Amino acid sequence: MATDTLPGLRDAARALAEGTTSSRALVERSLERIEAAQPVLNAFRLVRAEAALAEADTADKRLAAGERLPLLGVPVAVKDDMDVAGEPTAFGCAGDFPPQVRDAEAVRRLRAAGAVIVGKTNTCELGQWPFTEGSAFGETRNPWAPGHTPGGSSGGSAAAVAAGLVPAALGSDGAGSVRIPAAWTHLVGIKPQRGRISTWPWAEAFQGITVNGTLARTVGDAALLLDAASGAHDGDLHRPPAVEAAEAARRDPGRLRIALSLRMPFTATPKRLDPQVRSRVVALAERLAALGHDVEEADPRYGQIGLAFVPRATAGIAEWAERVPDPSLLDPRTREAARMGRALGGGPLRLARRAEAALHRRVGAVFDTYDVVLAPTTATPAPRIGAMAGLSGWRTDRAMIAACPYAWPWNVLGWPGVNVPAGLAGGGLPVGAQLLGPAHSEPLLISLAAQLEADRRWFEHRPPDCR
Repeated sequence: MATDTLPGLRDAARALAEGTTSSRALVERSLERIEAAQPVLNAFRLVRAEAALAEADTADKRLAAGERLPLLGVPVAVKDDMDVAGEPTAFGCAGDFPPQVRDAEAVRRLRAAGAVIVGKTNTCELGQWPFTEGSAFGETRNPWAPGHTPGGSSGGSAAAVAAGLVPAALGSDGAGSVRIPAAWTHLVGIKPQRGRISTWPWAEAFQGITVNGTLARTVGDAALLLDAASGAHDGDLHRPPAVEAAEAARRDPGRLRIALSLRMPFTATPKRLDPQVRSRVVALAERLAALGHDVEEADPRYGQIGLAFVPRATAGIAEWAERVPDPSLLDPRTREAARMGRALGGGPLRLARRAEAALHRRVGAVFDTYDVVLAPTTATPAPRIGAMAGLSGWRTDRAMIAACPYAWPWNVLGWPGVNVPAGLAGGGLPVGAQLLGPAHSEPLLISLAAQLEADRRWFEHRPPDCR
């Protein structure tokens, strides 16, 4: 890209506080990079150029007056399932969506921290799939290999951060939708504890399986954005105790017991761990052992956890499908999933939700012996653009599960997970590994990820055309 790269989130905030740059300069640079990349990457559904520049000018006046906030004047992006006042929230769907009256709570908190929202990033329709393509907006491409998807459903946010269009972005994760695109674009992706970042105006999202999370090139930047966006709305159903993520990124994790888990949860569909992904995750485990941790192979007892996932996921799709202006414009696969969600929305949904406590005990038993589980984030590198386009619902599900069988159980549990880059596979395609912990374990996972980052220095590597 012709325009200069942007600094990371912490570096940008520091430069603004020290007066070595201005918010307007950073926002202008971000907008220039977005404009240059949009014809190829198509990361954004909506760009707030005029509004963002006005907000940058206001931030500069506040900085000049001596005001200091964690992200004052820093440009960031949010996924288009989050309300931004004055803008539509289409969530990957076609149709004429009205502008929202007020910010979602997560966006409100970003603004309270001083951030400038430059735009809303693309997502697949209602966040269902691990690719970011759709009739409403086209194809979002991977900066590392434009013939491939950046993943989904937070693919636009991942592409924007990986390409250096913004220093960091918010996404959401209902079955890996932050961690999967982070893995396929060489980013850190934090899926926090359920309720850590509010999903308001929804008391919970997709029957509690979806949470908001952060994407950045470094652990410290992802943690800083997590701190800025975290906190509950009065109407939220889930209100975990506060954590200090940015402080955790500066702390040594101590010597940990780590379970390397390569076994896939049961799904009754064919799947296989790609040897390239396996070798890179195992190499990461070896580095953790070299750093002084006790690492051995062990698997959580997932059982048939999928029975608790499907009713919650499809009921969430059914709820969202009722909110779109013109349901006839929805993808046939979405309409099929919504029909299933309506069918499962009674007794099966209640049973699925009631099963969570037992699942916590069974899956959580692994933490009686180990502190952290290390697992692949995906089973394969990123598929090519269009690989799942036009498939039936059942064939899409099979292809999706074959590529991404590892991430979704932690959504059922509501517990934290952090994707870390694990290296590059053939064709220069990034792959990732996830650090998984029990309830409220973000500080531990972030500390461990930061230790790995200091050893692996993955932030030094950028996509070929985005340096």
